[in-house]
Amino acid sequence: MTKAWRAGLWALALFAGGLCLPANSPVLAAEKGLSNKGEMLVQDNCGDCHAVGLTGDSPMAEAPPFRTLSAKYPVENLAEALAEGIVSGHPEMPIFVFKAHDVDAIIAYLETIQETPEADPEEAVDQ
Repeated sequence: MTKAWRAGLWALALFAGGLCLPANSPVLAAEKGLSNKGEMLVQDNCGDCHAVGLTGDSPMAEAPPFRTLSAKYPVENLAEALAEGIVSGHPEMPIFVFKAHDVDAIIAYLETIQETPEADPEEAVDQ
């Protein structure tokens, strides 16, 4: 067995092992910790106006619930705006600028709460 072949087997084993991580894996714990940090950040910075959880209405009616953001654009596309400063068309919304690790945490959290769009009954009939 050549060195390259052995290295390929190790890489495959590591990759396959990563797909089947146990629930108490340090990798999953780190991801959960990142998501928890993101949840705290959006609650502290955005929760006065936006619904930041899986349920509930936004305190400010014009502010979209964060769980619906993916209906308009991919959540990961918010990373640059979060790092450089989110500016909206609403003068009431302050400009927020987050550090890179905080951006990762916010995106990780937002990805966990996104609603899956309901199937359009008319589309189901057309198929």
